[in-house]
Formats: sequence, C-alpha cells, structure tokens
Amino acid sequence: MARQDYYELLGVSRNASEAEIKKAYRRLAMKYHPDRNPGDTVAEERFKEAKEAYEVLSDPRKRAAYDQFGHAGVDASAGPGGGAGPGPGFGDIFDTVFGDIFGGGRGGSRAYRGADLRYDLELSLEEAVAGTTVKIRIPTLRDCATCHGTGARPGSSAATCDTCGGAGQVRMQQGFFSVQQTCPQCRGSGRIIREPCPDCGGAGRVRDRKTISVKIPPGVDTGDRIRLAGEGEAGERGGPPGDLYVHIFVKEHPIFTREDADLHCDVPISFVTAALGGELEVPTLDGKVVLKIPPETQSGKVFRLRGKGVKPIRGHRQGDLLCRVMVETPVNLNREQKELLRKFGETLDQGGSQHNPKAHSWLDGVKKFFEELKF
Repeated sequence: MARQDYYELLGVSRNASEAEIKKAYRRLAMKYHPDRNPGDTVAEERFKEAKEAYEVLSDPRKRAAYDQFGHAGVDASAGPGGGAGPGPGFGDIFDTVFGDIFGGGRGGSRAYRGADLRYDLELSLEEAVAGTTVKIRIPTLRDCATCHGTGARPGSSAATCDTCGGAGQVRMQQGFFSVQQTCPQCRGSGRIIREPCPDCGGAGRVRDRKTISVKIPPGVDTGDRIRLAGEGEAGERGGPPGDLYVHIFVKEHPIFTREDADLHCDVPISFVTAALGGELEVPTLDGKVVLKIPPETQSGKVFRLRGKGVKPIRGHRQGDLLCRVMVETPVNLNREQKELLRKFGETLDQGGSQHNPKAHSWLDGVKKFFEELKF
C-alpha cells in the first residue's frame, strides 16, 4: 500500500510555513493522542503518522530531501518507516510543539537552549560591496562565573523537587483523560535550589555585554542576514547557547543607487556638451573612468559601463553601472550670454524642424489634437 504524502497527511500546502506545519501537527496530535483515545488502535496509528510527517517537514534538511525525492529521500534519515533507526525522539518533538499541555520537559536533567539574538548592522555601500570586518557589542546572558550555570551557591547543590519527585511534571486527571503539566514548584527542572547563588540569584545566568567580530562577505545588500552560531544567549542548565543573527541595512549613497547587481547614477552635462559631444570623468566604486558623450545626446540618455557594478553574494555575474545624463539648463546668465542665446535661438528657428525634431513633432501632435476636438 502506497504511503500517504506528508503534506496531505497534515493537511497543508507544499509551501506551508514552519508555523503552519506545527499548527497542523498540533491539531492532529490533540485529536488522536492516546490519552484521548484509550484502546483505539486506529487513532494510535494516525497519531504515529502525524508524528512521522512532522519529524520530516519540521527539519529543513529532511524537508528538502523529501520535496526532491519523496519518501525515498528521507527513509534513511527520518527514522519512522525507514529502517535506519529513529531520528529525534518522539518526546523531544512532542514537547517542542505542546510544552505544558502534555508534559513538555522531561524532568530534572533537561537543558534548555539559549535564546537567539538579533543585531541590526548599518553599512556604507562601499563596505557592502567590497566586504569588511566589523566589531559589534551586544547585550546578552552568559553563564554565571560563580556557580558555573547551576544557580546554586558554591559548595551546595540543587535538591530533588518534593512535588514531582524530580520528574519535572505532575499528572492531573481532567475528565476522561489525564494531562501532564509542568511542575508548578520546580517549573519543570525537577530540582529545587535551596541555597541560590548570591551573584545570579539562582538563575544560573547573568546579564552582560560582549564584543564580537563579524566578517561581512562582499556583495551583501539590505535584507541579507548573517548567522553566527552559538553567539546568542547562554542556555539554561547547561543547554547550548542560541545564535546571533546580524541583519544588514545599507545606507543611502550620495551618488549611486543599487538595484540588485547594477548601480545607477545621474550625470549632469551642459547643453553644449550634449550638442557637440565631449568627454567627462564619472566615478565608479573602482575609481574614475572616462565617459564619451556623442554629439546630439538627449537628456535622459543612459550609458552602460559593463562590469562596473556589484558582484552579488548570490550569483556570478558582475553588475553594470548605468549612467543617465541630465542636460542642465544654464542659470545666472549675464546680459551678453542672454543675447547670444537669443541669436542662437533665432538661427534654430530658421532651420524649421531640422534642429528640434522632437519639439516640432510634439507641436504637430498638439495641433492635430485640437483640430479633432472641433465639431
């Protein structure tokens, strides 16, 4: 008999988010949990199938393999249905999803991973394109140096919780099924600290600030994120630390704007240069280059300088620099200059549409428009 598709089993689409997958699994697990269906083998099987699907789809690596190869891609690593031995234990997965509802936390020896941290890093365009190394200082929680993370005063140790007997959970009967929940006395640790550490007050962690060196790869852009594994907050009860995520924001540049791998800039030129042609120096991130302006260049014309853009962090093609020339109207003219312009304009008028073809074409269109409006 063919095995059911994991997405169909959980009732989610193939592009479902991690939160949607978790929510779907929670709904099915609540419905078919053995405590709610004592002696129901069908419900027990449905419960196991939902657990198997969640084990795969909640793991990015296993999900990618499943999306590409189906069940064959995860049988060797996913555990259920594979024959290669189980992956993460059911208790770990179920506790992650349900927490206190069905007894999240396995008692006194359970450690908790530290929280992830976020840092917003602002870079100049030059730093983002070329790459750099920066030092950042972040607030965090670290293991207490006095008690080494145990929370107990040096020379003492935590005692077994009297309420749960060290299990970290207590079972309560609610209607026709029993529910496990975190012990209210020890809060799931299974241990009670009777002599707390004087420096951390029994928390095992203290607030601190630390300086971290972050290597920024070339080509990053606003929205990119760099993960520094293990640089987050310290874990509880010996648990692993969280991660630090550095979010990149690139400041506005006075000359260039970036669009993916390409850079854009506006280059002002005089109307003399636009009419007669010429050369001018334009900046790039590698230095100056000479841009040749052909005669009769119109305002808004874009010139492409190949390979003078950005090499993005994801991709192989070096971008281009696109220079848009803007013909600048002269200002603050003296009397002589104004008179010369008038005489110059008269010579242009004598040439008809020869010198200003776009203007005459536009005027012809306007004239035709008004003629068609007449009844």
